Amino acid sequence: MPLFLAEIQPWLLALHIIAVIAWMAGMLYLPRLFVYHSGTMPGSEASEIFKVMERRLLKAIINPAMIVAFILGVLLLWASDWTFLKHGWMHGKLALVFLMFGVHGVMAGHVRRFREDQRARTARYYRVMNEIPTVLMIGIVLLVVVGSRT
Repeated sequence: MPLFLAEIQPWLLALHIIAVIAWMAGMLYLPRLFVYHSGTMPGSEASEIFKVMERRLLKAIINPAMIVAFILGVLLLWASDWTFLKHGWMHGKLALVFLMFGVHGVMAGHVRRFREDQRARTARYYRVMNEIPTVLMIGIVLLVVVGSRT
């Protein structure tokens, strides 16, 4: 591992956590917008406002935060000489993170469908979808905080 990575590792970790918080904030808010958007008429003023809100949230917050969290996560693994990959808790964490990437992709697809005025899902579906990032986040935090201590 390059020495400079070891020296800045606390900064990498802090920025990684900040990026994850921003990513999760967006992932928790976007399905709530979908709940409200699904109750509007296509083409209405409210629907058009939700389209703007959803697009901006995805493009300006969720996508950049996910990319930064991913890059910093890889740098943190590199800074640890990849030793964390020897632990089962890290395998579990990475599996849940990849599931979160999948949920992120599904949500991006919903933003596109709403943009095209497609309404194939109910508000109830989006309420349930709102819980998935929460459950994944809880699992990730427990694996990192509790799993890394065992």
